[in-house]
Amino acid sequence: MTGTPNIRVFSGGATQGAFAVLTPKFEAQSGHKVSYVFEVTAALDARLAAGEKADVLVLPVPLLENHAKAGKARAETQATFGIVGVSVAVKQGANKPDISTKEKFREAMLAARSIVHATPGKTPSGTHLGKVMQELGIAEAIAGKTIHRPALDGGVELIANGEAEIGIYPASEVAMVKGLSVVGPLPAGIDLNIVYGGAATPGSANGPAFVAFMAAPEYRAVWRQAGFTPPR
Repeated sequence: MTGTPNIRVFSGGATQGAFAVLTPKFEAQSGHKVSYVFEVTAALDARLAAGEKADVLVLPVPLLENHAKAGKARAETQATFGIVGVSVAVKQGANKPDISTKEKFREAMLAARSIVHATPGKTPSGTHLGKVMQELGIAEAIAGKTIHRPALDGGVELIANGEAEIGIYPASEVAMVKGLSVVGPLPAGIDLNIVYGGAATPGSANGPAFVAFMAAPEYRAVWRQAGFTPPR
């Protein structure tokens, strides 16, 4: 993809809000046009395995490091964008359950009419939540009222329209969504913090500039507004 003025980015869905703000700035400054493929991480892995090309990969850092080891990302271009936790959300105006401790969270899940979160095995948060429900001993009890749907596939909208009473997604996927109220992060002991970053792929001439721009310290306020905390 060397020489093209366009930059193709494969990204998990957590970064959409920040990129919506920063991409026009990058395009105006660089003269490049950016196109995105936002999908769950498992689907992005499948695209790469099938030979699809991208200039930049934006994923949780452990996955980026795996791609670098496999020769699909350039480790020397990698940068961290921010850290995103996992939040519980309800429809705006609805009562907010007490999720202040593991036990309170467990009680809230058992009491909920319906729950939605990403599919275990498809995204980091979905996989984590599948394990959490098993750990809390409630996986079977809530199976019939749990909807597995990534935010990218409309999971968050199910909370806003009342189809799901409680939703659990990365904070960046609920931070700026109208019609939602964020209850808070997962409590200590079952919380999850996902470190997101980007890296250019081999042969991409313009990918490194995109990664460096998005990781620049002057844009940390944008990432914070989009639900991330700055990298340590």
